[in-house]
Amino acid sequence: MYYIWKENQKNMKSLLIKDTTFEERSQIVKECLGGDIDCEGVDLSDIYDDYVYGLKELADINREFSEQHAGEVVAGEMPKSRGCSM
Repeated sequence: MYYIWKENQKNMKSLLIKDTTFEERSQIVKECLGGDIDCEGVDLSDIYDDYVYGLKELADINREFSEQHAGEVVAGEMPKSRGCSM
């Protein structure tokens, strides 16, 4: 999500909860995740519900996700596609 924001930061305001409305946060998540956000039966937009509802910042959600999944991908290994379309 950061890279999409970085490319468009000239035209966008802050992504912080304090600077966005519920509708804006919902749209931000939809645009950044793209079309099909279903991965092995998990709706990836659910990960960002706390952001949309104003409970957690994007950075916190992304950091927690990274910490939970640390070590699952090893450098040099190419994981097989599991049907995620992102």
